[in-house]
Amino acid sequence: MNGMRMKIAVLVKEVPDTWGDRSIDPVTKRVVRGKDLVIDEINEKAVEAALLVKEANSGATLTVVTMGPKSALDALRKGLAMGADDAIHILDDGFAGSDAVQTSAALAAALGSRGFDLVVTGNESTDGRTAAVPAMLAERLGVAQLTFLRTLAVSGGTVSGERLTEDGHLEISADLPALVSVTEQIADARYPNFKGLMAAKKKPVATLTVADLAISTGDAGGANSWSVVETVTPRPAREGGTVITDDGTAGTQIADFLASAKLI
Repeated sequence: MNGMRMKIAVLVKEVPDTWGDRSIDPVTKRVVRGKDLVIDEINEKAVEAALLVKEANSGATLTVVTMGPKSALDALRKGLAMGADDAIHILDDGFAGSDAVQTSAALAAALGSRGFDLVVTGNESTDGRTAAVPAMLAERLGVAQLTFLRTLAVSGGTVSGERLTEDGHLEISADLPALVSVTEQIADARYPNFKGLMAAKKKPVATLTVADLAISTGDAGGANSWSVVETVTPRPAREGGTVITDDGTAGTQIADFLASAKLI
């Protein structure tokens, strides 16, 4: 960036492992978060994309940021082990159950005062799947947003990339500061080596509370959410399906079944 020290922030999130069973608590109406928690895979890819930008821009720094319970520190440590310089952990029970609107408010409060040039996020989390936080956050920060990117580059104070569309892709760009969200195609995340794992334990992690962020009551906590889950219905058990016994008419039975399902 023409000799400037670029500051990059990457959002990461702790989520239930996608390979495990997921459920919603019928009382709290929230996703059950047990022991099987990991950093969201799309966030690992976002960290990788940001690291490539950092490595291409001498003097750049990278901060990983999360909002979550104490266990979310593990997601931050993963980013630090990959190569991030420091971390911010928004940690306060007052944020429990926050919806996308409240989450974006907290993140904006944490990022806005620190003057980041580039904020990198995944296009959507695998638990909430709203795909709304990146746009909300960019609006709150008052910066340009480049969303659903499959490539990412920064040069001379300009961020650019290819945005996926139904018909192909668009080549888009914006002046920094800006926020980008990336898709699964962006990059394959590197594996932290032993040196990185050990270094991650010593890198600084700033912890911020509701009071630190000066968040209003309406912008913190599930009790004040703009969106409310009223009911939860368990997924129906999978049925056994239709068994066709070949008595000489199996072909006709299969054709009739496909036709009834409007598949042929």
